[in-house]
Amino acid sequence: MKNARFALLSAAVALCLFADRAAAQYVWTDDKGVKQYSDMPPPASVPPSRILKQPSAAKRASQAPAAEATDATPPKAAPEPKEPLTATEQNAEFRKRRAEQAEKEKKAAEDAQRAAAKARNCDNARAYQRSLESGERISRTDQGGERYYLSDEQRAQELKETQRILSDCK
Repeated sequence: MKNARFALLSAAVALCLFADRAAAQYVWTDDKGVKQYSDMPPPASVPPSRILKQPSAAKRASQAPAAEATDATPPKAAPEPKEPLTATEQNAEFRKRRAEQAEKEKKAAEDAQRAAAKARNCDNARAYQRSLESGERISRTDQGGERYYLSDEQRAQELKETQRILSDCK
């Protein structure tokens, strides 16, 4: 009976000793003032003043460089290894890539519409040019609703304008 109590008490003490490591959690505020919770340390871009909570072992590690900085010789700046992205950062990057892709698709669709409209306009201009060059009579309607036919001078002017339009077509 005493051995069982001793074992139970030993287990409880061991659990208490390692509880802070199991509950190791970081809390910090991001640029927008929103609290972020993670079991990973915050990104290097977060200043220490915005870190609200961190495990005690991490506090000691972050305070150790401050003690070394008081030496007469400044330590050499070693390149920091890039930390894995947090879920929040991954989501932000995903949203950014998705928005960029949507913008590219929208631009491509607009370009395709413009190209199709230009092709239709060029086809219409070519058909009109063939009509003007054929010599057949071409009629128009004035503002009063009366029909009139193009004269030779008007036909030449229309042909010249059509050729100018077709110069942009390929």
